Amino acid sequence: MPPAIQFRLATKADLPDIVRMLADDELGSQRECYELPLPQSYISAFEQIDNNPYFELIVAELDGHIAGTLQLIFIPSISFQGGLRAQVESVRVEKSLRNQGIGCSMMTWAIERARLRGAHIMQLTTHNTRVDAHRFYRRLGFNGNHLGMKISLK
Repeated sequence: MPPAIQFRLATKADLPDIVRMLADDELGSQRECYELPLPQSYISAFEQIDNNPYFELIVAELDGHIAGTLQLIFIPSISFQGGLRAQVESVRVEKSLRNQGIGCSMMTWAIERARLRGAHIMQLTTHNTRVDAHRFYRRLGFNGNHLGMKISLK
């Protein structure tokens, strides 16, 4: 059974832990800049997220410490008869706490949160090299029935 986790909206004080988790893997270490004090870009992004009712930056707490994070984005759409989509991004669990059911608890919570907000579908992207993540998301019921594409704008 997974440990008892509390979920809440992130605060600015949580940013160092969040950025550290985002940077703590092979892909994240190539695109994140974890240093203290944090670069202003993270603080600006947090403020934009915090001030938008369609964005939620979530932390999962275990015994008073941040065990994981994810971001929910609610996207109003004309498609699906004006349906609301939920997009989940930047899912991370503290490296020392992985394989204890925390990620599953986080995603289960996020799916229910999206339902409560009225979303008709939840979507996500995951890098094609993250084979373990693909298995994890399939176990949760996500299907790889679309092809996601990106273009770098830099």
